[in-house]
Amino acid sequence: MSRSHAIGALSHRTGVKIPTIRYYEEIGLLPAAIRSGGGRRVYQDADVRRLAFIRHARDLGFEIDAIRDLLQLADRRDGPCAAADAIARRHAVEIDQKIAKLKHLRRELSRMIDGCHQSDIRTCKVIEALAGKAH
Repeated sequence: MSRSHAIGALSHRTGVKIPTIRYYEEIGLLPAAIRSGGGRRVYQDADVRRLAFIRHARDLGFEIDAIRDLLQLADRRDGPCAAADAIARRHAVEIDQKIAKLKHLRRELSRMIDGCHQSDIRTCKVIEALAGKAH
């Protein structure tokens, strides 16, 4: 039997802030909540599981559109896994690209820091590099 959860309890159970829950509902990631007689949102256990899925996917860095696709796949339990695998593989490639970019940024920042001799701001290599004067 499914239990009912107020939005505050749903937020507490999943670690997702109330405005974010409302946003996910607004964009269709989370189904519209049932309303109580007093007009308050009421969520079921299935909503808790769905929101936990969304939260975990967001923690892994998936974009909203990818999460929407993954949720559609999850809703069709008898379908093949290949589409979900492809989404995850694309995301892994995006992460690798971000890591490469961050490594490049780190090298550039290290170069700026290493060139700084901490004299005064007029000869500061960090300031010069950010201003585009040092290459």
